[in-house]
Amino acid sequence: MTQDVKLGVVRNTLRAPVRYASAVLLAILSLSLVAVADRASADEAPCPNGNAGLTLPKGFCATVFADDLGAPRHLAVAPDGTLYANNRRRGGGPSLLALKDTKGEGRADVMETFGPPGGGGTGIGIYKNWLFVEIGDEIVRYELKPGDVTPKGQPQAVVSKLPIDGDHSSRPFAINAKGDLFVDLGSATNSCQQDNRAKESPGINPCVELETRAGIWRFDANKTGQVFSAAERFATGLRNAEGIDFDVEGRVFATQHGRDQLYENWTKLYSSEQGSELPAEVLVEAREGGDYGWPYCYYDGFQQKLVLAPEYGGDGGKTVGRCADKLPPVAAFPGHWAPNDLKIYNAKQFPETYQGGAFIAFHGSWNRSSGGQQGYNVVFQPLKDGKASGPYIVFADGFRNGDGTSAEHRPTGLAVGPDGALYVADDAAGRIWRIVYKG
Repeated sequence: MTQDVKLGVVRNTLRAPVRYASAVLLAILSLSLVAVADRASADEAPCPNGNAGLTLPKGFCATVFADDLGAPRHLAVAPDGTLYANNRRRGGGPSLLALKDTKGEGRADVMETFGPPGGGGTGIGIYKNWLFVEIGDEIVRYELKPGDVTPKGQPQAVVSKLPIDGDHSSRPFAINAKGDLFVDLGSATNSCQQDNRAKESPGINPCVELETRAGIWRFDANKTGQVFSAAERFATGLRNAEGIDFDVEGRVFATQHGRDQLYENWTKLYSSEQGSELPAEVLVEAREGGDYGWPYCYYDGFQQKLVLAPEYGGDGGKTVGRCADKLPPVAAFPGHWAPNDLKIYNAKQFPETYQGGAFIAFHGSWNRSSGGQQGYNVVFQPLKDGKASGPYIVFADGFRNGDGTSAEHRPTGLAVGPDGALYVADDAAGRIWRIVYKG
């Protein structure tokens, strides 16, 4: 064998392991790239089960936390993650629910009922180691003991003899860190007419209903045995403030259900289209002694101002009159959407742009006279220093069924868990969603 041939054999012998090693390295690298790609695909994959039917901003995921519950209204979450619901249960049975996810899967695997049988109510909240619940004309509290999913003791009456007659019988409430218990006492009428909801019936002037209704009352969550009186009124002129909550500075915010039937009762002043769009639903900063205008005024979202109601001499939105002295809203939304709950997002799980802003659950309209019914969503209203810092966005949609003729689901309650998750209740089909940010 010549020297050149020997050198060639040596070179080939040396190159074989190199080629083999290179192939192995390439294979490992390829597998690594595939694994990275798979992980990236998994991270970017749609949320499980199509977000449980909801449409959410990119990065948010929803699961059905519980289903077929009856008609859950407002929600509250304990520090241990137990979710409580005031449930307008159909067919009898206890009206309160306790739900818990013990497996960390985003859905409740423990559900217990408790409380009195019957129709149930709306308001529910947690303060210290007590669960507060609206039941009939009372707000009561149950003691929550460590390890108990449902309270075992008897309820104690905190406030009794609340007025519940008329158009708005629910008594939603919220409790701040000091124990101030703010209760919504919605109006007994649509617009304080001499003949409620009757065509061209004039308004009662002054509206004596304001002495005990259409405002927010303040009580003390640390005390039992309180009895309703007009003296505890905190703010007035709010037709039905179903959503109440607080920002980190302690400001009190509230939503308002705007009045109905501008077109139906005052056809000489309003078109059907105007009646569908007016008045705007609003978010207000509720101040002690504040007057927000009902029934004398309503908020015109097109003109962005309070105007005189037709029952009190209004002329279709041209005259302001006594409304110049009423407090304007922080933000406004389309007419008749029906804001049923409010939560200021003071947690950290959602991106910074959501922190400090307001989530509002809209129950949806029933009385838009033209253009179809609307609402049935959860919106986000950015806030800064107690004021709107930008336009609202529809945060969660898809509650309404596909043909647009009715509402399969109607958002009615909100709660923020200790982990920052947002819970949304639906009292039409009895579902609760849990929404988190995954980025």
